[in-house]
Amino acid sequence: MAGFRTIEHTADIGIEAWGAALDEVYEAAALGMTYLMADAERIEPRVSRDISVSAGDLEELMFAWLNELLFIIDADGLLLCEFEVTVEDTSLEAVVRGEPIDPGKHGLKIDIKAATYHDLTVERDDTGEQEGWTARIIFDV
Repeated sequence: MAGFRTIEHTADIGIEAWGAALDEVYEAAALGMTYLMADAERIEPRVSRDISVSAGDLEELMFAWLNELLFIIDADGLLLCEFEVTVEDTSLEAVVRGEPIDPGKHGLKIDIKAATYHDLTVERDDTGEQEGWTARIIFDV
């Protein structure tokens, strides 16, 4: 089962995300970022966008993915709540859904400027209770 949790970091904030499949960890990271920014339960999937990103490795791909989502939030004024991700090697295709930002409805929280490379990891984890993938991302706020 995929999921995420918030982690504290000096002057910034981050998340750890996990999933049984690589696709799920990227989806969980996106949802975790949304939860840091707003009351995600209040966001409705009214508008969709297709996203394609490529990178040199899985960490760069996570960096590019989350920063592309932040670009959509800033440029299009959308908050996103649903993420359908397919990762192949170091390329990602996704359909994301959300709605225009409404501060009164969405309970805005943290303004995330960017995902960072600091302590960024995406790795296979077969040592814990649940086998699968984990990621750690620190955000500049």
